[in-house]
Amino acid sequence: MRPDPAPDLPGFRARWAALRNVAPFLGMVWQASPGLLVLSLVLRLARALIPVTALWFGKLIIDEVVRLAGSPLPAAGPLGWIGAEGASTLVLLLGAEFLLAILSDLLGRLGGLTDTLLTERLTMSSSVRLMHHAASLDLAAFEDAGFQDRLERARRQSGGRMTLTGQILSLMQDAVTVTSLAGGLLLYNPWLILLLVAALVPAFLGEAHFNAQNYNLDFRRTPERRELDYIRVTAAGVETAKEIKIFGLAPFLIERYRTLSESFYAARRRIASARAVWGTLFSALGTAGYYLAYLWMIGATLSGRLSIGDLTFLAGSFLRLRGLVEGLLTGFSTTAAQALYLEDLFGFFRQQPTILAPAEPRPVPKPIREGFRFEKVGFRYPGAGGWAVRDLSFTLKAGETLALVGENGAGKTTLVKLLARLYDPDEGRILLDGQDLRSFDPVALRGAMGVIFQDFVRYSMSAGENIAVGRIEARSEEDRIAEAARRSLADRIVARMPDGYGQMLGKRFREGVDLSGGEWQKFAIARAYMRDAEVLILDEPTAALDARSEFEVFQRFKELSAGRTAVLISHRFSSVRMADRILVLAGGRVEASGTHEELLAQPGRYAELFELQAAGYR
Repeated sequence: MRPDPAPDLPGFRARWAALRNVAPFLGMVWQASPGLLVLSLVLRLARALIPVTALWFGKLIIDEVVRLAGSPLPAAGPLGWIGAEGASTLVLLLGAEFLLAILSDLLGRLGGLTDTLLTERLTMSSSVRLMHHAASLDLAAFEDAGFQDRLERARRQSGGRMTLTGQILSLMQDAVTVTSLAGGLLLYNPWLILLLVAALVPAFLGEAHFNAQNYNLDFRRTPERRELDYIRVTAAGVETAKEIKIFGLAPFLIERYRTLSESFYAARRRIASARAVWGTLFSALGTAGYYLAYLWMIGATLSGRLSIGDLTFLAGSFLRLRGLVEGLLTGFSTTAAQALYLEDLFGFFRQQPTILAPAEPRPVPKPIREGFRFEKVGFRYPGAGGWAVRDLSFTLKAGETLALVGENGAGKTTLVKLLARLYDPDEGRILLDGQDLRSFDPVALRGAMGVIFQDFVRYSMSAGENIAVGRIEARSEEDRIAEAARRSLADRIVARMPDGYGQMLGKRFREGVDLSGGEWQKFAIARAYMRDAEVLILDEPTAALDARSEFEVFQRFKELSAGRTAVLISHRFSSVRMADRILVLAGGRVEASGTHEELLAQPGRYAELFELQAAGYR
């Protein structure tokens, strides 16, 4: 079991400082739906004045009943007094209180409907904003575990903290109600307010403390929570089901999940238990304050300073105020705690990309005339000790098919990421037609490239959409999708599907059809053809294909890449020999360059690796 993290509770100053997030949060609410926010505020303002109005009507009714009790009334049953002389005022007061009760219920239901709709709009709006912002960030961020924790917390806040809208609006409503009730108490005895506040401050401070403890637990254990989610998905996922059964992993995963969740449970139980004990003591203080005030009210009534109606109004106001002020203080403390959680969301939004378009980007050349040139390029991944590539210099000519060969970790995929400007080099520069890649808009640059990585995504979408993601803005062009499928040989797979290009792929959704690794790969290759890009980059594109399919794919690729600039990464020498030129990478540097025949004729890594692979077929 993992040890509990050392306590690192944010102090009161940090908690209140987090309230700065409330203003931008309300700005998000306003952007989500200005009309619903205004309507909710109007409804809550009206509801806020109802309690004091109802209590005042109650006081008037009781005083009127006491007055009428001393007058002779006709003995005509329990309702005989209604038509009696002098009872009209009481009837009007009862009617007004009845209408007030109807109005209160109506306002409550309308307010609940408005808040529900507003929360839904806010959840949608914040989720869309989160996705937009995440899409703008650098790839380096997504390959960092710390960023993954921040993203996970932000994702939870984008959906889990949206109830804060109703909480803040409720605080505003309660504040208006408290002000109106406190005004009534001040008219009778200002000391009642001071007594009330003094009794409730300890409860407020206690809630603030325990809210901070809960936040600390959630913040410090984000990695473990991500691990819990991962284990839950892995243990019951479609993609992992075969290996889970074959290797008998279910007991191991279940035990690991239980260990982590028990640790969470124990930590949460400690906080909840302490909160319950101290909450009982603090609540007793509030109750004692109420009864001290009640004793004064009774004494004032017996001495004739207050009427029975006044006693009812004051007792009801003080009791209502006690609950409201306690809720207001607790709610304020909870809002401060929620604002700490919002720090995760807005902290994520404050993170900015570093790979940006220049103020006046150059247009991406079309067609490419010279090609790409790497000049002493060096790059190391953030947080890594060694260089992924260093002193890398070579030229990729326009219209040339270049193959990259090397052992794992040689820098092949890193080179592709630099070429597509998913990263910028730490040393040297990369030129396109003589211009630094940094002078182009990265979005436009990537739009001119068709890149298929070995770890391509298997989208739980239709077959047509799985191809169309290569150029998603052309997803309505059925002929283009069909042609891309024909070139990648994915059309033969589609032909066997009941719904053709409308067939859902993957087992995540109902009626989805799962594919083999090789079949999925043909759809991934079709995306490159769908893109119809000037530069084609294929990273191990045929790793999961059989020999016949591999041969056919490369024949099609050779046709498609004619006249285009292409980069091919493959461990299969039967594939790379079709390239115009081959670069042999080792340790992040170019070790050798030439055609298949030239490299095979000279001693070195290429000839050695070729012989090792060829030996497996003899």
